[in-house]
Amino acid sequence: MSDDTVNIEVNGVPLKARKGQMIMQVTDRADIYIPRFCYHDKLSVAANCRMCLVEVEKAPKPLPACATPVTEGMKVFTKSPKAIAAQRATMEFLLINHPLDCPICDQGGECELQDLAMGYGRDVARFAERKRSVKDKNLGPLVSTDMTRCIHCTRCVRFGQEIQGYPQMGATGRGEHMEIGTYIERSVDHELSANIIDLCPVGALNNKPFRYHGRSWEMQQHALVSPHDAFGTNLYAHTLRGKLMRVVPRENEAINETWIADRDRFGFEGMYAADRIGRPMLRIDGELQAVDWDVALTAAAEALGKARTAHGAAAIGFLAAPSVTVEEAFLFARIARALGCANVDHRLRQMDTRGQDLEGTYPHLGLAIADVERLQGALVVGSNLRHEMPLLAHRLRKAAVKGGAKIGFLNPRRFEYLFPVASYLESEGDLVLDLAAVVRAAAEAGGQPVPAGVPEASVHDAHRALAAALASGERRAVFLGTLAQRHPAYGELQALGGMLAALTGASLGLLTEGANAAGAYLAGAVPHREPGGAPVPVAGLSAAAMLTAKLPAYVLLGGIDPAVDLAVGGEALAAAESVIALCTHLPESLRAVAHVVLPIGAFAETSGTYVNVEGRWQSWAGAARPFEDSRPGWKVLRVLANLLDVPGMDYASSEEVREALKQLCGARAEPLADGRASPRLPAGARPHGAWVDLPPYQLDVLVRGSEALAKTKDGRAARTVI
Repeated sequence: MSDDTVNIEVNGVPLKARKGQMIMQVTDRADIYIPRFCYHDKLSVAANCRMCLVEVEKAPKPLPACATPVTEGMKVFTKSPKAIAAQRATMEFLLINHPLDCPICDQGGECELQDLAMGYGRDVARFAERKRSVKDKNLGPLVSTDMTRCIHCTRCVRFGQEIQGYPQMGATGRGEHMEIGTYIERSVDHELSANIIDLCPVGALNNKPFRYHGRSWEMQQHALVSPHDAFGTNLYAHTLRGKLMRVVPRENEAINETWIADRDRFGFEGMYAADRIGRPMLRIDGELQAVDWDVALTAAAEALGKARTAHGAAAIGFLAAPSVTVEEAFLFARIARALGCANVDHRLRQMDTRGQDLEGTYPHLGLAIADVERLQGALVVGSNLRHEMPLLAHRLRKAAVKGGAKIGFLNPRRFEYLFPVASYLESEGDLVLDLAAVVRAAAEAGGQPVPAGVPEASVHDAHRALAAALASGERRAVFLGTLAQRHPAYGELQALGGMLAALTGASLGLLTEGANAAGAYLAGAVPHREPGGAPVPVAGLSAAAMLTAKLPAYVLLGGIDPAVDLAVGGEALAAAESVIALCTHLPESLRAVAHVVLPIGAFAETSGTYVNVEGRWQSWAGAARPFEDSRPGWKVLRVLANLLDVPGMDYASSEEVREALKQLCGARAEPLADGRASPRLPAGARPHGAWVDLPPYQLDVLVRGSEALAKTKDGRAARTVI
């Protein structure tokens, strides 16, 4: 037997366990259920509720399974008369002050207290005294409270301290006067704060927008993937008569564990925003008017044919949102190339694409998501990480707090990260020169020559501190964030990041914009890659170049608001002869320029696939009924392709489209390079200019349409120009 292993017996069943494990951890692994309220495997042990009392041989009284470590030869009884009596007594005490709210409680049907009361509660209470009542707390627009139902498990308190990084909730008072709240009244504003809804074992903390809208047994559950960032968060959608009512986490330890960001939970409200479009429209006599699908599709095909005949195929620009599905991006790119046009791109907010030929097959994190928390050194360049990928920030926080990793940041502004930061450099002058100085400091520290082409830059202690943080341990990573990718000289940042990673033996990761940037690359929705990821002989125009060139015709796919989502602005669309929009929403800026509008389904209304930042393909089936007369995007593109006589587009399902792309990808379904192999600075003068930092709830059309998120602190924040 290993020195780290002990033998125990639970209900007569012999089990092996690691020294230091709690009884609860061993029984959970062996599928032996012990009731609990306060215990959660992602939080520290509190042993508040005492519902998990079990009998242990030779112990004078029942012991809490969540807080009792196993020992050699221990015999545990979870269903003995002594254990059951203790659990029933605990349940009786919990119900003394609990209100009889089950008929109106949103937690009804999925309440842990309700479930356990059926097994361990009495049919008649022995207490006739008056129940206590607690004033409800105002926690903001996302979480509703009914604090009389609270059983003081402190899961929400521990979540704030251990997962978020600051204690937004706490306990005041003692005994029956104890209350859970924020002490000073304030809203819960962290980007993960609404996870306390799922953690609460009773109906004390609920989903405020969903309140009184449905019952759990009335709804159907469907698996989805988050459309808001490239992390690939797994979700469950709950629908009632075809309408999406709420979103909850779907556990996946390799990606999001048991958590989701607030925008994953409430962003779906944008599916039913006021600017959602559900009817095909055609501009007639200067006004957009509703028409039949046949009329709109024919007009779109004729407009594309006319533009190609009059100006050539290179005069058309194809712009896709970075959150369209793989299937939609693939068909979109195939239509463009069938017309002889290579001007197709999804990088709508990226101004500089000079380094695209040196990229790998698709942008990649450089390591598995689960390995981020095992890093020992990391440097994050140009990223407001908590806004861009909240759950990646959580993984990085775990690396710093639990693993002692040294994390450094090089950013144009100071952002709060809520974990120990080894070094932070606020680049007030030139982000490129500061990163060049870090490269020089890393070369100096490692006794290596400075890579060719690195700009001259003064090296200060702050740069050396960042290089030292990155050099910590053996597992290291450099991450280039969304802010870096919006930089007017991203080509230099990209090359310098690759040089720094090569010097330090770190991986290089890109935190891309949108949910499906990797999938868009593989699908060919970039001007320098064909579907499948193979390089093209002659690259077309990037999104910024298309808009700067003011082409005669544009085709837009997905939720695109020209006033917010384009790096160059929407003036080119206003001057175009034809703008065809396959879209989910019709904001005023798009309504003013579109000539043909083809309404397509949002992410939950269609089947599809996303490829996340670690290269994982994740597919789902449609969950909600399509809005009004909208259609799945891949079906609209297939019909449009048929009208344009594009061969080989007779797909019967989105699964067929996905498999066709996978065959093209072949070995390229994995990244061929992480950007370190041959980093080279772009030729020519370095571009300068301003770039934009967007608040987290303005990043895509869905979160912009969420009423609940708009009322939060981050929802009221304004975009800033750096």
